[in-house]
Amino acid sequence: MAKITLEQRNRYAAKVKEYKAVIDATVSKEQSFLSLLKQPGGQGAGYVRIKLAEETLSLTSYFILINTLSVALMGIKNEDSLADARKALVRSIKYLEDIVTGLVDAPFSEYESYLADISEVSYEDRFALLRKIGFAISEIEEGYGTNSKWKWSFVETWGKFAVVAKNMLDLKRAYQDLDMTSPNRLIAHSYLNTVKHLFQTTADRYREKYEVFTSKMEDFKQAILFLTALRRIHTIFGERSEADELKKKIEIWSAKLEADQKRREEENRKR
Repeated sequence: MAKITLEQRNRYAAKVKEYKAVIDATVSKEQSFLSLLKQPGGQGAGYVRIKLAEETLSLTSYFILINTLSVALMGIKNEDSLADARKALVRSIKYLEDIVTGLVDAPFSEYESYLADISEVSYEDRFALLRKIGFAISEIEEGYGTNSKWKWSFVETWGKFAVVAKNMLDLKRAYQDLDMTSPNRLIAHSYLNTVKHLFQTTADRYREKYEVFTSKMEDFKQAILFLTALRRIHTIFGERSEADELKKKIEIWSAKLEADQKRREEENRKR
């Protein structure tokens, strides 16, 4: 690697100083919104948490930018900045989870009432926020690189994000808005397809994590849980063929899990 010049370091430091000022201001905003949550009554808590998610996502973006700048100007990753980006992103997702719960697979009736706290937030605004979060996760993953020690931790991050995305969608309203006459049909269709994709991808990634990295049954169980939740979504929207295909896949994966468990039990008995 070429030696980093003083000029490169100075250019980088000057830019980072600008970003740090914005970051400090954003952290102050986050603290101000958090103080609102502590006030008696708690009215408007859902909207406050939406703002918290937006502010911490903004933080995430600046930390990502610092790493991008480090790579561009000096040819090296800024591990500290990537770590800060990851922490801010986790907070952003958690603020949304605190509104709509982290239930992976549950009847809509179990979390429907929580959506009342953000009933005035439009499809467009929810979907725009979620797309930004998804982009940020991808950017941080790319920043770390394919061989990073954090590679498999992002499986859980994508999973939490997928759940929040689903739980922020009013499924009853979405069902109605898929009608050809609805002015919200396009956004409802795009949002729903994104959720389906996230759940399928998360299931596949948990399965890969199990097979390649951890061999932990819990990861395989999570993979099956996400498939089961996805099947529930297909069933709700009357997509029978997709639900039937997933039923077969779930049965195959469950059989594989059971076989692996029995094999390990047998191996342990022989030791």
